Amino acid sequence: MYRKKIVILQSKYQKTKVRYNAYSDYFRRRFGTRVQKLSIDAGFSCPNRDGRVATGGCTFCSNEAFSPSYLRRAPTITAQLDEGIAFHRRRYRSAAVYLAYFQAYSNTYAPVEVLRERYDEALRHPGVVGLVVGTRPDCVDGPVLDLLADYAKEHYVAVEYGIESCHDCTLRLVNRGHDFACTEAAIRATARRGLPVGGHLILGLPGESREDLLAEAAILNRLPLTTVKFHQLQILKGTAMERQYRDEAFRRSLLQFSLEEYITLLCDLLERLRPDLVVERLAGEVPPRFQACPERSFRRADGRLLRNEEIPALVEAELERRDSRQGSLYKPESQTLETTI
Repeated sequence: MYRKKIVILQSKYQKTKVRYNAYSDYFRRRFGTRVQKLSIDAGFSCPNRDGRVATGGCTFCSNEAFSPSYLRRAPTITAQLDEGIAFHRRRYRSAAVYLAYFQAYSNTYAPVEVLRERYDEALRHPGVVGLVVGTRPDCVDGPVLDLLADYAKEHYVAVEYGIESCHDCTLRLVNRGHDFACTEAAIRATARRGLPVGGHLILGLPGESREDLLAEAAILNRLPLTTVKFHQLQILKGTAMERQYRDEAFRRSLLQFSLEEYITLLCDLLERLRPDLVVERLAGEVPPRFQACPERSFRRADGRLLRNEEIPALVEAELERRDSRQGSLYKPESQTLETTI
């Protein structure tokens, strides 16, 4: 019955989306129209793969699983943007403003001259009005952030960091290669330059309890973040975590969410988040061919996979049932000292 309500709730959600600070509304307020991010693979690497920090990458990482298929067909940034605009115009005819989303791997992991060349190519595209740069907290320094701040004088420029977890013990378990202090320093240094800052978290990493996840809300609230993404942990083919998952003790270390439990967790987190934090995403989705453990996927009553865009309707309905909203349990706390980059 819970899943059968999804279509009805989605329709209602489109009319009454007021109980959390949604990303689409943020851009409509900023640009006055629908904004679409166009994913780009600009050929960068990652210090957690090439040996500078570690090899093998984070245990959960599979960039291919999250990359649109057109990135594999288009060899240049310009061609990828052309393909992306054509794709999204077919899917969302109302899209009028496009942002180049440097998504694959660590998109500040290169000399400033190389970064400038690739960002310039994206911004020369006539359909692009700004940049969203996805990267790791340990891949920024003063010159890189100053470069992005220079672009922001004439364009919308945001930086999105893979936080993944606020707990150092978890970061070590997933071979992240840096601690949370590094994350906090990067976020504060970016915000100090006037750039919108996004953070991505994975819910359900090894060893984390529900209480650990709820505790992250208070940590996020103390940071100068503009946006936040939540994804449930997915076990993807070809990753170190797929191999770890064969071990029974490792499987026991992972939270297993039913759909109802996941919606409850999201609502509990939203209630604790600052009301001004923009929520970009509530769940992750990859094509079934990349899923190593399909039994962990959310499914409809008829067995079909639940699509990512169906989650917001369920979250909105649960918040409405509670007569609650984002920030209803938020309690302001004092800020931590800034670290200079």
